[in-house]
Amino acid sequence: MTTEKRQSASIRRVAIASFVGTTIEWYDFFLYGTASALIFGRLFFPQYDPLTGTLASFGTYAVGFAARPIGGIVCGHFGDRIGRRSMLVMTLLIMGIATFLIGCLPTYGQIGVWAPILLVLMRVAQGFGVGGEWGGAVLMAVEHAPRGRRGFYGSWPQIGVPAGLLLSTIVFRQISKLPEEALLNWGWRVAFLVSLILVAVGLFIRMSIVEPPIFTEIKQSRREARMPILDVVRRHPKNVLLAMGARLAENGAFYISTVFVLTYATQPRIGFAGASVLTAVAIAAAIEIGVIPTFGALSDRLGRRPVYLFGAIFTALFAFPFFWLIDTGKQHWLVIAVGLALTMGHAAMYGPQASFFSELFGTRVRYSGASLGYQLSSVIAGGLSPLIATALLRSTGRSWPISLFMIGLALVTAVSVYWAAETVHHDIEAV
Repeated sequence: MTTEKRQSASIRRVAIASFVGTTIEWYDFFLYGTASALIFGRLFFPQYDPLTGTLASFGTYAVGFAARPIGGIVCGHFGDRIGRRSMLVMTLLIMGIATFLIGCLPTYGQIGVWAPILLVLMRVAQGFGVGGEWGGAVLMAVEHAPRGRRGFYGSWPQIGVPAGLLLSTIVFRQISKLPEEALLNWGWRVAFLVSLILVAVGLFIRMSIVEPPIFTEIKQSRREARMPILDVVRRHPKNVLLAMGARLAENGAFYISTVFVLTYATQPRIGFAGASVLTAVAIAAAIEIGVIPTFGALSDRLGRRPVYLFGAIFTALFAFPFFWLIDTGKQHWLVIAVGLALTMGHAAMYGPQASFFSELFGTRVRYSGASLGYQLSSVIAGGLSPLIATALLRSTGRSWPISLFMIGLALVTAVSVYWAAETVHHDIEAV
């Protein structure tokens, strides 16, 4: 086998391993979001009315996002000093064990206030795990990728988001067919307990990949940064802020379209069943699996910024039509609404994002820098978006304030991407 063929086989193996690992991690993370919208309010916050209980449930959901920057900082530090692979193994274990334990938790009716407290603790562990996961997964793909293909291969771990969403949605949709008593007693737990099996598969695959050559070179020459996170803050503050801004619309609109939509569309005035909304989300996620690498590859040709800007602008323009289509109460319009939000708005930003953010930082601090910009923004956008959207719905009973909120996120993202440097031709071997 020629050297070129060996390198091609190696990057494909790394890309597949990154995809499988991130799919498992995001399955765990998204599972909580679905359960927050449909189950946890009744089991862990039964003392409130349904919408307020859901609001409280989304509050615990947001806690996971608050823990993500901590995971990104800690894992980024050790990922830049010790290695990418060891952090990926650790984060997968943390996420899997926390998800399994959620499936074992007693409810409010069994142990009172300790139930939501334990739920929050498990959600913090989930947030820490996924916070450290993303940077390592995308760097394994981007740093192994050949020049001119970083956008395409960097998009492979990104596919784990719709794949994890699809897997968690399918599992929860099947479980939701159970009689309500069985669903609330034990059915919802099954989706969390099977995480342990998925983690075992993910660990087996992740142990087979090696560190990127450019990072190995730095390790062998003992040029690692002593305090990577401090170096990032001192030397790259602008890029961290621009990455945060670029992430707002991608992350915030995504969680409104996939998590908050479960609350919005099942209101009595609209009348969708939870299973119908889950079907729409599953269809959209399945299509996005193929669309994300397409946008990633397109960014290798056109540049990261034009592709990313298209996604931000589409998100702003579609903010009002998204809810108008759902308000019809027709299943096919619901599928189209969620499908367009994910495959045109989200995918266009998420496809080139891994390579774009990675190329903003040097190899010695890349794990810390990319993770910091990505995860800090997730607290503001992904963590608070369902909470803010639910609060706006509760106070006004209408969707237009939520649409304006989405437009605001998209405007910040568009300005941030416009001011960022085009990175497609950057030399990522620079330290």
